[in-house]
Amino acid sequence: MPSTLLAAGLIVALWLFARVLSSLRSVKTTRLNGPPSPSRLWGFTHYLAQSRVKEFDIHAVYEEWAAQYGAVYRIPLAFGKERIVLTDPKALAHFYSSERAVYVKSELERRFIGKMFGHGVLAAEGESHKRQRKALTPAFSNAAIRRLTHVFFDSAHKLSSFWDATLEGSFDGSAMIEVQDWMNRVALDSMGIAGFSYDFGYLDGKSSPVTRAFEAMQTIPASFAAGVVMLLSQTFPILTSIPTKRTRLFMDLRDSMNVIANRLLETTRREKETGVTEEFSEKSIIGLLLKSELETSELRMSQEEIVAQNILLLAARYETTSSALTRALIELAKHPHIQDKLRKELSSFNAGDPTWDQLVSTSELPYLDAVTQEVLRLQPSLPQLQRVAACDDVIPLDAAVLSSAGEPITNITIAKGTTVFIPMRAINRSDALWGPQAKEFIPERWLEEITVPARELQGHRHLLTFHDGPRMCLGKAFALAEFKAGRILVDPLSGVLNMLQAVLSVLVRNYIFEFPDPDVKIETHIAIVPRAKVAGEIGARVPMRVRRVN
Repeated sequence: MPSTLLAAGLIVALWLFARVLSSLRSVKTTRLNGPPSPSRLWGFTHYLAQSRVKEFDIHAVYEEWAAQYGAVYRIPLAFGKERIVLTDPKALAHFYSSERAVYVKSELERRFIGKMFGHGVLAAEGESHKRQRKALTPAFSNAAIRRLTHVFFDSAHKLSSFWDATLEGSFDGSAMIEVQDWMNRVALDSMGIAGFSYDFGYLDGKSSPVTRAFEAMQTIPASFAAGVVMLLSQTFPILTSIPTKRTRLFMDLRDSMNVIANRLLETTRREKETGVTEEFSEKSIIGLLLKSELETSELRMSQEEIVAQNILLLAARYETTSSALTRALIELAKHPHIQDKLRKELSSFNAGDPTWDQLVSTSELPYLDAVTQEVLRLQPSLPQLQRVAACDDVIPLDAAVLSSAGEPITNITIAKGTTVFIPMRAINRSDALWGPQAKEFIPERWLEEITVPARELQGHRHLLTFHDGPRMCLGKAFALAEFKAGRILVDPLSGVLNMLQAVLSVLVRNYIFEFPDPDVKIETHIAIVPRAKVAGEIGARVPMRVRRVN
């Protein structure tokens, strides 16, 4: 009992301290409307943590709050903290244009990213981020991606050979296949070979510490307690030191990838010195990283930064690409008429694969492009973004909102230290921005000019999936091409689209995807990024019935 009272007293003291600090600020954040706090002490912290383990769509709730309280509103959190939520197009444009200088990752987030992935471009801010991003950009140019597209097709055809063997041995020419596992395999092998000349052999069934760590991430259930700790750690960073099974897996993954990254760098150095590597150039990721460590390099990176880029780019590409591919197949399986229409467009390539130019074209394969964009709209791999104001700021609004005092305002003051939150999934699916059919999978919306209010959004094709501003995903073009080639979905981080396109083109041309239950329920499993899962399955599993196209 005494220890319980002491803990309660400490919580109250911390809460009062936070309130006093807030009251001392000379510049205060505009008081906005928002949902009334369910608890003076905890705010919505408990509710938001529940969304990790209970099947309700928190992003639909963000949209409801925007409709009720305005396109910019506040959410009260524990100990007097709050989030300012932006869904207004003009406010979003200002936020993204100011992100590198004004809106930055919190110290907690930078510490976590640095601990898990090293101090690469994702953890960097300001001039450090600008330097690292500039050094890596040539690896994601159209010319660089064009040279790598064959790798994605090779992996897709290799996957196809394994599936063909399974289907040939089946009684009726079909089989139940857990597609997410195979999308994981094709994504990791493709990313390893294309980016780093490293073959994990995952499609061949080879196991490694890296693959085992990724697999474990997809089986650990989401924890309510972990969600509470994550939210509270924004106020009390010391809570991130609490060991959990998930954080231990992160550490195992980081250590395993660190070994691979160092091995890759040493091998490439030796090959360069002995002349074995004839095409050592700034056009490959590994080549760029080695070039950046030269003393004469204008964009010099430290050994720690170089290793961190390897770890981050491989992990981010793998997670986002495999997740996007799976979600694309889910949408196609749930909408067989769309799958058939896409297959008909792709039938002209029965004798071979589309070229890179055809994959990225919006006119040669318009329906593939439309399916790709619609998957990206409805199923962004990263559903939300949170930043902290590094200095005081004023955000302009496209449409006036009411302050908490009931006064119409057309801009809001953001005090230094305020948390600003972007619910990207909610914005991509918003009825107010995309019309009354916003939550339906309708690729045809991309075959004509976008006339809904979302046209004011400044992201890629009016979407926030690839982020925007100075931190826009480096691999956007890479990801788009991948997605189309595979005829599946691609994610916004680090090269998802190119691979998705490649894999989807092969799979949809050759196979029909179905769910045994047409009313199948798809849920979310929290891994490194949110993963799809079929309700009732343990972990991120998506079994489908697959059969060859006649």
